[in-house]
Amino acid sequence: MITAYLVGISTYQENEDIEVRYCIYDNDELVCKESVWREYKKPLIVTHWALLTLLKKLKEFGDKEITVKINDGALYEQIKGTSISKNKEVMMTAKKVRERLKQYPNVTVTNVGTDNDELKKWNKILES
Repeated sequence: MITAYLVGISTYQENEDIEVRYCIYDNDELVCKESVWREYKKPLIVTHWALLTLLKKLKEFGDKEITVKINDGALYEQIKGTSISKNKEVMMTAKKVRERLKQYPNVTVTNVGTDNDELKKWNKILES
């Protein structure tokens, strides 16, 4: 089983790049730990673009069961379709994420923000 930990780090300055950090584990063995810089995105959609970036990397794991752990309750709700956001850009980007996730039926996204122990583990793993 593959477990991926993901964070998108935004800067609050216009035209500065965002950082996408992820760690991929295969049965508790570290396979990949990367920090990728992408072009500027608005802070509301940084984690969306981080997830899209990670999904490209996860292609190489084929048919294995994959769990992606994020700390973004808003994105999690948008993926599940329970968000009530009215922000047009957020909803368009969330739709793009949902469509991409349909191409990966073996990927499950979980939000660690509601479990204190999981949140501590997620934070420790993604520290630079």
